[in-house]
Amino acid sequence: MAKDKKLVESITSMQEDFAQWYTDVVKKAELIDYSSVKGCMIIKPAGYALWENIQRELDRRFKETGVQNVYMPMFIPESLLNKEKDHVEGFAPEVAWVTHGGQNALQERLCVRPTSETLFCDFYKNDVQSYRDLPKVYNQWCSVVRWEKETRPFLRSREFLWQEGHTAHATAQEAQERTEQMLDVYAKFCEEVLAVPVICGQKTDKEKFAGAKATYTIEALMHDGKALQSGTSHNFGDGFAKAFGIQYTDRDNQLQYVHQTSWGLSTRIIGAIIMVHGDDSGLVLPPAIAPVQVMIVPVQQQKEGVLDKAWELCDRLKAGFRVKADDSEKSPGWKFAEQEMRGIPVRIEIGPKDIEKGQCVLVRRDTREKYETPLDEVPKKLKWLLETVQSDMLARARAHRDAHITDARNYDEFKKALEENPGFIRGMWCGEQACEDKIKEETAATSRCMPFAQEQISDTCVCCGKPARKLVFWGKAY
Repeated sequence: MAKDKKLVESITSMQEDFAQWYTDVVKKAELIDYSSVKGCMIIKPAGYALWENIQRELDRRFKETGVQNVYMPMFIPESLLNKEKDHVEGFAPEVAWVTHGGQNALQERLCVRPTSETLFCDFYKNDVQSYRDLPKVYNQWCSVVRWEKETRPFLRSREFLWQEGHTAHATAQEAQERTEQMLDVYAKFCEEVLAVPVICGQKTDKEKFAGAKATYTIEALMHDGKALQSGTSHNFGDGFAKAFGIQYTDRDNQLQYVHQTSWGLSTRIIGAIIMVHGDDSGLVLPPAIAPVQVMIVPVQQQKEGVLDKAWELCDRLKAGFRVKADDSEKSPGWKFAEQEMRGIPVRIEIGPKDIEKGQCVLVRRDTREKYETPLDEVPKKLKWLLETVQSDMLARARAHRDAHITDARNYDEFKKALEENPGFIRGMWCGEQACEDKIKEETAATSRCMPFAQEQISDTCVCCGKPARKLVFWGKAY
């Protein structure tokens, strides 16, 4: 048991040092490893399996809305990137450049894509000719490169995986509807699959995507009270279309510019899963996204019949669940601690005494509650248990978020809330960027979003005291 205890103690307590706790978990649960390329991570099988499940479920939901997958080059000519002024200024500090091909200097520098708006625009200007060609509703799964100064696994790395949707529409209304539709897809995915509750709303002009007419976001609250922007959807209007000359002939044979959208979600969402649900023993994975939902652990497996029964049970459950059996020679205590570290939602313990009674023990990872269950009732009990764990995890995450939302009506209340109840702060805003800048400089908090459900909690700006225009969720963020 000393070894079992040591495995758990190797994770720093989140109350002691949340940042170190996070690093310990991603490393010791074998989600990532550090690479020889500074700022880039190696996603190990356990971490990539999570991304595969995210990708599979999101892709299914995208396609239900008419999305088709494509793939664009990873290099962008500098002249192409420079066509949209606001866009290139927004990404210039983070761009990685290719200057040589082999031993020869390139005539024009190539940007390693930080995002692919310019590539899609260059494609659409030739592919779209008539209203009959619209809409174009495309998405690509790829990696992008942004030369971040400070990096953390999943949350911020110089290369990361994501999906980026890029659509073109005949009207502004269609573009706005698609922008909102995809944000809703993200929000439902986070809550229904990841058990992560989110706040939906619009970014301020200061925080919106470079080149966008409007940016919408889903914001999640981590266990330490910091926000995480978990997915964004952008309405580009016709700004990019005018810069790139993307026009179509309408029904009246008149030339019109298309209206575009873009939307994306990346591997940083894995960081959200870890920081919303994890505990001092490691990961706690929602059953809907867990690569392994059930781990069968034979107890006293050296005794006759124990391993056979464990494998028999495993084979029975494979039809309905993602299940494995741990037949390694480690002690049961070590196996229990290891499976808790990896966040597997349900553990099944089965030993000689259980076999005599015709039962096994189901143990849920999130609460560690145990259920003695007859072997012939395991599939039914397991289905109920996984559904219960999923819903309970969402309820706990939502309760934690709601307990860390504070209303502030003036600047003193705002600063007090940051100190005493870290989380989201609801405060009215005058609409001036000067107040956003002051709040960020003095408190490190930023505007997270203007929620769709607006309320008038006071008449004055939480920062300057001038007449208020919008309710804003504020908070410190990753």
